[in-house]
Amino acid sequence: MAAHKESKCPEGSKSKHAINGAGASQAQWGRAWKVDWFSLLSVIFLLLFAPFIVYYLIMSCDQYNCSLTAPAIELFTGKTHLSYIWDRMPSLTWKAASLYLSWVLFQVVLYRLPDLVHKLIPCYRGGLQEGAVTPAGVKLNYEVNGLQAWLITHALWFANMYHFHWFSPTIVFDNWIPLLWCANILGYTVSIFVFVKAYWFPTNAQDRKFTGNFFYDFMMGIEFNPRLGKWFDFKLFFNGRPGIVAWTIINLSYAAKQKELYGQVTNSMILVNVLQALYVLDFFWNEAWYLKTIDICHDHFGWYLGWGDCVWLPYTYTLQGFYLVYHPVQLSTGNAAGILLLGLVGYYFFRMTNHQKDLFRRTDGNCKIWGTKPKYVECSYMSADGTKHYSKLLISGFWGVARHFNYTGDLLGSLAYCLSCGFDHILPYFYIIYMTILLVHRCIRDEHRCSSKYGKDWKRYCDVVSYRLFPGIF
Repeated sequence: MAAHKESKCPEGSKSKHAINGAGASQAQWGRAWKVDWFSLLSVIFLLLFAPFIVYYLIMSCDQYNCSLTAPAIELFTGKTHLSYIWDRMPSLTWKAASLYLSWVLFQVVLYRLPDLVHKLIPCYRGGLQEGAVTPAGVKLNYEVNGLQAWLITHALWFANMYHFHWFSPTIVFDNWIPLLWCANILGYTVSIFVFVKAYWFPTNAQDRKFTGNFFYDFMMGIEFNPRLGKWFDFKLFFNGRPGIVAWTIINLSYAAKQKELYGQVTNSMILVNVLQALYVLDFFWNEAWYLKTIDICHDHFGWYLGWGDCVWLPYTYTLQGFYLVYHPVQLSTGNAAGILLLGLVGYYFFRMTNHQKDLFRRTDGNCKIWGTKPKYVECSYMSADGTKHYSKLLISGFWGVARHFNYTGDLLGSLAYCLSCGFDHILPYFYIIYMTILLVHRCIRDEHRCSSKYGKDWKRYCDVVSYRLFPGIF
């Protein structure tokens, strides 16, 4: 599912030259044109079981005190039945439906507002920004205003919590399972709509890919950047809003519920809120840079991103806070400090690795990284319109330590979230297990695309930077 782990090939700025140069063709750039049996089976597995996994995780806490094994054991031994578990789950309610619809529409309104934050904070890159060149050679414009949307949303949240009292701050937790059905409805509706749209009224017909396999095309997407009108970009909206803006709101609702139930908010809940809020704020502060990452530059928009951003992200990325409502953990001062340090170190690796790449790209290598002029490997590729582009692959700083050292920082941060929950249950550790699988897969997927895109130049880069994540190990 969508992970929002911003990465791609560690390239610098690009220039265009004449036709017929060497490099990767459009047929090699982006997702696959042809599907092997393993990929097809993987797609069908995710389409069938990813919704069930989310349901099982939430149901385990709601009915079995967050035990992942108890429901499976009871089903296997005949002590319970699927129909009984299903009947005990809260159903869709009008309250949840109106709440969710209001939330999504509110985020659409905020998405359409012109950004003012970049005028108030000079170092913030918001407002009108250019995206990367698509496989068809198109460069789209975006109104970057995610930080503004996040600030307005949270300002209203705290205003309600401490002054207006329009609704309870526990409203998200109290309606969490009915909201799950709403999120699924939106995720599938959006996925079906963009699938049909790709056939009947695509935004850019040349930026489509058809494999001829319904399941793969539905999941991975056909259109590269589906839009309604000039500015409503499905990929940017659903990648950033409503899921990531909601992430911190969801955690705040968990903290409010913990305070309501136990009379206090534990330091573990505070740690989860702080560390995950740091990641969310980083995402929106660097949203303009995110336009040059794999989610925007390579992924087509289908069920993988549409349903994933509506359901998988808000319901699995917030499992630590959800768990802590049922099992409050008060960490010792030493353990809390150690987990905080691990999370901050992970964030430092993640941010500085990405910063070095961004600095290198913006200055075309005319900068200093770790006090010296950066080294790089020059490479080239071809877009669909026959234009030859040149890039530089950075091999200095953290990009000389490992090819995806930002993912290393991601994993350390993810581990810190999970450690905040103690060791009584495996459920809060689902996140680090999932992120490890996802990021290792992304390492391989990123490198396959970069190899297809840059050819022998990518091989030269890998000869210089030998490891993917952990130097000396992998």
